Amino acid sequence: MSTNAKNKITIKDLIAKEIFTLVNEGASTDTCISECYCCDLLSVAMKTLPMDSVWFTVMANINALAVCSLADAACIVFAEGMKLDEAALAKAKEQGITIFYTEDKVFD
Repeated sequence: MSTNAKNKITIKDLIAKEIFTLVNEGASTDTCISECYCCDLLSVAMKTLPMDSVWFTVMANINALAVCSLADAACIVFAEGMKLDEAALAKAKEQGITIFYTEDKVFD
């Protein structure tokens, strides 16, 4: 996913591409994506997750939502078929976090 000045992509653009299953459309879909980031260790993600990035992880839990909020990530893609439980999904909706699911491996 190129994010140079000519090819800025927003969360809204990512939703329109229908590459991933949209589970929750967050509050800021006009956010320009800065980069893609892959990490499953929450303590590492908390320190290094770039602002406005798309975060790919298998850690589908409420703690991942907290890390996403702290880092101001643009959205989370839960990979490898991982899904949030109902309480975590409700929290994502409350916090306005864009959530996607995919069956693909994180690396793919």
